[in-house]
Amino acid sequence: MNNWIEHFYFFIAGAMLLLSMMGLCSTAIAPGIDCWGKRFFRGFFLVLMLIGLSCLAGMILYYTSVPRTALKPVLVLENLFFSLPPPMLTAYLLHCCGENIRRGRLPRIVTGLWAVCFVMVTSGLFTDDFFYILPDGNYARGTWYPLMLLPVATTGLLNLAGVMQRRKRLSRKTFLSFLLALLPMTGALLVHIFVDITPFADICYVLSAHSMFILILFDQMEHDLRRQREIAEQQREIANQRANIMVLQMRPHFIYNTLTSIYCLCSQDPELAQRVVKDFTTYLRKNFTAIASAKPIPFSSELEHTRAYLAVEQAQFSSGLIVDFDTPHTWFRIPPLTLQPIVENAVKHGRDPYAGPFSISIRTRKTDSGSEIAVADNGRGFAPADDSDVHIALNNIRQRLALMCGGSLTITPNAGGGTVVTITIPDSAPER
Repeated sequence: MNNWIEHFYFFIAGAMLLLSMMGLCSTAIAPGIDCWGKRFFRGFFLVLMLIGLSCLAGMILYYTSVPRTALKPVLVLENLFFSLPPPMLTAYLLHCCGENIRRGRLPRIVTGLWAVCFVMVTSGLFTDDFFYILPDGNYARGTWYPLMLLPVATTGLLNLAGVMQRRKRLSRKTFLSFLLALLPMTGALLVHIFVDITPFADICYVLSAHSMFILILFDQMEHDLRRQREIAEQQREIANQRANIMVLQMRPHFIYNTLTSIYCLCSQDPELAQRVVKDFTTYLRKNFTAIASAKPIPFSSELEHTRAYLAVEQAQFSSGLIVDFDTPHTWFRIPPLTLQPIVENAVKHGRDPYAGPFSISIRTRKTDSGSEIAVADNGRGFAPADDSDVHIALNNIRQRLALMCGGSLTITPNAGGGTVVTITIPDSAPER
């Protein structure tokens, strides 16, 4: 061999081994490929690695003092490994299309072609009609060498025809990945029938395999991302349904007490009765409007809902409920039924009828990173052992905040006794 050709052969073999090992490592850690796909790519890159190893072994034996007849088994193995990738791609194509790999016309034809190729390659051990070793250690193509390559090249052409026939059942990237793998591979095989381009055909095999692997991996990752988005959407729907159930399960005694208060006020203070009816109507309307809202709403709308609820409660408790609003910042959006249920939980579970007046304050402010709402009371405080209904309601709100606007909810003790619930809404979080 010429010196530069020898170096080139070693370079090709080394590149094949390196790229094959990279493919095996990528397959092992790839998150977006199913089990069948992982097994396929492990086997595929292992075959390509064996092709590179057989090439390297043949060149090493060429430079050692082993008998030249020892080179022929190595060439037989190299040609056997060389014939495996096209049938393996046939199996992967059928798998991607959901077809039975062991049945059908295409797998039977491809299996028959590979069997013919196997017989011809192994017969090269006993005849020089396919290939033989020259006295200087180089190999030479025999008279029937092109015939030995014909079944493999035919398999490549059948794969291309099968991909075109099944293109509507493949994703766009999977379809392109098959074309990217098969066109250079099949083209190299067809040229190799007439001209000896063994090193180019080998490297073409590996590059085609890696191109296909990368495209399919990206396609699988996109599929996983779409699936994650669907799961997130389902979680949001579940959270919204929980919110809707919470609206529909309004405390009956609150409605009964409100109607009873209105009934008594009609004779005692008709003007106050009218205001309570108006506030109660606003409260009910906001509750049922929230059911139909699947996106964050202006905070001003949620604040109006909360004011109406507290006005109704104040009419019942008179001086026993003190409310303080400090909300200069209202230009942001929050999920529906966020502030009002928190305030309702505070009044329901934090108020002690045997203690002094129950006070609750609602404050908003603009921060460097977004908006903040703080609901503070002087009630009995919040403990892990509290009513599970409270935890369910607050966890539901926390989940919807995270899913719909990237917000968060924290609960801390109030310095003067009671509880502080803080809601943060980031400015940079897109509406989800």
